[in-house]
Amino acid sequence: VQLVESGGGLVQAGGPLRLSCATSGSILRFNAMSWYRQAPGKQRELVATISRGGNTNYAYSVKGRFTISRDNAKNTVYLQMNSLKPEDTAVYYCAAFSGSSYWGQGTQVTVSS
Repeated sequence: VQLVESGGGLVQAGGPLRLSCATSGSILRFNAMSWYRQAPGKQRELVATISRGGNTNYAYSVKGRFTISRDNAKNTVYLQMNSLKPEDTAVYYCAAFSGSSYWGQGTQVTVSS
C-alpha cells in the first residue's frame, strides 16, 4: 500500500490550502483514512478521519476550518484547510487503517503570521 501526500506549502495566516493523499488501489478497502500532523517538538496528533461509510470526525482545534473528503474514483482523500493559523504549521501525514496501518511520507505545511 502506498500513500502519497501532496499540496503542502507556505501560506499566509487566514489563507486556504488543500492537501491530497493518493492511494494505490481502492480507498474503500480501508476501514478509515485519517490526516495527522506533527509540529516540531510535539507529538503527532489526529486532525481528521473519514470512515468507509463516510462519517467524519475532527480535532477540536480544526473543527469548522478543515474538511476531510474523498474521491473514490480517484482513490484520493483530501484535507481542505481554511482560515489557517500559524499554529497549524506542521508536517501533515495521511494514514489508512484496515487491520494494519499505512502511512504516507508527510507534507510540510507552514503558515506565516
